[in-house]
Amino acid sequence: MISKLRAGRFFTRALAVVALIVLAGGCGGAEPKTPLLQNRDLDAYRTMAAVPNSETLVVLIATQQFLAAHREWDGYAYFGKLAAEQPQRRALFRSLQGLMQARVANDVSMFKRVAWVEDAIAKLDEGATADPILGRFARGVVFADLPPRFEKAQQAIADLTVALEHADELPTPLRRGIYRGLASAYRTVSDDARSREMLRMSGFESLDDTLHVLGDSSVGPVDGFRFTPPRFVKETEGVYVAEGYDFANISFIVGESFVVAIDAGTNERTARAALHELRKITQAPVKYIIVTHGHWDHAGGVAALREPGSVVITHASFPRVLARSRAFPPPFHDFFGDEKPNLDVVPDRLVAARETLAEGGVDLTLIPGPSGETEDALFILDNEHGILFVGDAFMPYLGAPFVAEGSAEGFLGAMTFVLDLHPRRLVHGHPPLTDLFSIEAMPGLREATTALYERTVQAAGNARPIADVLHDDFIAPVLRSAPKAVAPYLVMRDTFIQRVYTEHAGYWSADGTGVDHFTRDEWARSLDLLGGGTDASFVRAVNDLLERGDAPMALHLADSGLIEHPSSPDLRAARARALTALQERYVAANPFHFILESEWAGHPLPPLGTPAATP
Repeated sequence: MISKLRAGRFFTRALAVVALIVLAGGCGGAEPKTPLLQNRDLDAYRTMAAVPNSETLVVLIATQQFLAAHREWDGYAYFGKLAAEQPQRRALFRSLQGLMQARVANDVSMFKRVAWVEDAIAKLDEGATADPILGRFARGVVFADLPPRFEKAQQAIADLTVALEHADELPTPLRRGIYRGLASAYRTVSDDARSREMLRMSGFESLDDTLHVLGDSSVGPVDGFRFTPPRFVKETEGVYVAEGYDFANISFIVGESFVVAIDAGTNERTARAALHELRKITQAPVKYIIVTHGHWDHAGGVAALREPGSVVITHASFPRVLARSRAFPPPFHDFFGDEKPNLDVVPDRLVAARETLAEGGVDLTLIPGPSGETEDALFILDNEHGILFVGDAFMPYLGAPFVAEGSAEGFLGAMTFVLDLHPRRLVHGHPPLTDLFSIEAMPGLREATTALYERTVQAAGNARPIADVLHDDFIAPVLRSAPKAVAPYLVMRDTFIQRVYTEHAGYWSADGTGVDHFTRDEWARSLDLLGGGTDASFVRAVNDLLERGDAPMALHLADSGLIEHPSSPDLRAARARALTALQERYVAANPFHFILESEWAGHPLPPLGTPAATP
C-alpha cells in the first residue's frame, strides 16, 4: 500500500513528464525540415512555459513536445534564452538545454562533439545538484544512454538506484524509465545478467524497442489501458483510492462497521483485485456502492463489490445513461481489454436531490450536479475530511470521443458548482485528473474555458471551419496569472472546442467544407492518381512528413496509400514509424490518442515486470 498526500507538489509532478520524454537512442539526427502542419501542443506549451510564474510541469511538457516533434535545436535555443531571462530557474532551464544538447550531438562536427557533450553533462550535473533526488533521476536517464567513452554509466546506475529507492515519492510511477535506464547502463558496463533483469522489469523485450516511452502507463489487448500499475493510495485516515487496477479508480471510505465504495471499476476481475487489497485493511462489509455515473469503466465491476445487504446508489438518470453505454460499446478494444464490463446494474436507490448518508462514523452528502461528461453525475462530499468525489465531471474529452454525449455547458456549470461547495480536495475518477484538475486550478480554469466557449460559439455561428477554429491556438489571457489552470486548460482545449462546435455549427462551413463528402477510398484513389499510381510516391511523402515532425498527416497519407497499395512493405514500414511517433507525442498529453494509436500499431506497452524470487 502506498500512503501519501499529493497536494502542493508541482515540481514533483513535473518530473513525471520528464520520465515520458523519449531519450533512448541518445542523440538526434540531422535537423528536420520545416513542418508543414501546425503543432498546437508544442506552440501552446512553449508559450506558457516562458511565462515567469509558469509551473515546472508546463515547462517539462513543453520539453516533451520539443522532443516528440524532433525540434531539439529549437528547444536548445529556447531553454538557453529562458535560462538567461529567468535567473531564479536557471538550473532547471540549463538542465533542459543540456538534455537538448545531448540529443543533437550527432549534428555537431567530430572535432567539437566531445566538448559539446561535456558541456551538456555539466548542465545536467547542475540540475542534479539543485534537486538531489529528482534531478539525479533526470540525469541518470540521460547518462544511461550516453556512449561508453563518456564513462557515465556508473553515475547513471548510482543516480537511478537512488531514484528507484525513492520511487514512491514520485507522483506518477516512473519505474519503467528507471528500469530501462538501469538496463542500458548495466549493458554499458558489461553486467549482462543485471541488464537482462532490469530490462525484464521495464516491460520491454529489447533496449532497441522502437517505442521509447519511460512512464509506467500500460496498454494492450488483455488488460486494456492503465494509467499506473496498481497502487492503493491512502488519501487520509479511512479514505483509500485504488488506482491502476484498471482504467478508472475505485474509492473506499471505511466507517466503524462498514465500507462505502465509490465507483466499481471496469470489470469484475479488477474490482475483485481492488477489494482484495482493501481486505488487508478491514474485513468490514461493503454496505454501500455509490456509482458516480453510468459509464463502462465506473459501473462494470459492481457485481464483484456487491455483497449480501449491499445497497447500490446512483443518480436518478443513471439507468438511461447506462443503457446508452450498453448500446454503444467502445469501438477500440485496447481501452478496456479482454474482459467486458458487466453493465447489468440495477440500482437499489436513486438520488434526484441532495441527500445525506450519515451513520456508523461516515458523514456523506450525495449531490446530483452538472457534468461535462454525462447527465447523471452524482457528487459525494465527505464532510469529515472535506474531500469531494467528482467522478468524471471534469473529464477533458467531454464524454467518450466516439459517443454523442458530453456538454461544455455542463463542464462550466460543474466548476461553479464545485467551487460553491468549498471542498478541501477533489478526487476524480482517474489518477491524472486528480493531479491536474485540482480545486486550486478551478477559478482560473473556469474563466479561461468560459472565454474559449464564447469564442467557439461565435465561430460556429459564423460558419468558420472547425479546423480554422482549432488553428487559432487560443490561449485565454487569464492563464498568465493562473498558472495552476494552464495544464488542465491545454489538455482539454481541442476536445472542448470540438464538442462546442458540434453543438452549435451547421453542416456547411463558409469555405464550403461539408458541402461534399468523400470516402477514404475515394480520397485514396485521387491521391494515387496525383502521385502517379505507385506506392513510391506515398512512401516518399510519408517519410518527408515524418522528417518534418508532421506525424498526424503522415499517418493519414500512409493509410490512404495502403488502400491502393496494400501489399507495399515500404508503405507499411512508413506507417509503423508514423504510429510510433504519434504514440510518443501523445503518451503524456492525450491517453485516448495513445490508446488508439497503440492498438492500430499492434504495439502494446506491457505492464512492468515482477522481480525474480530471491533464492
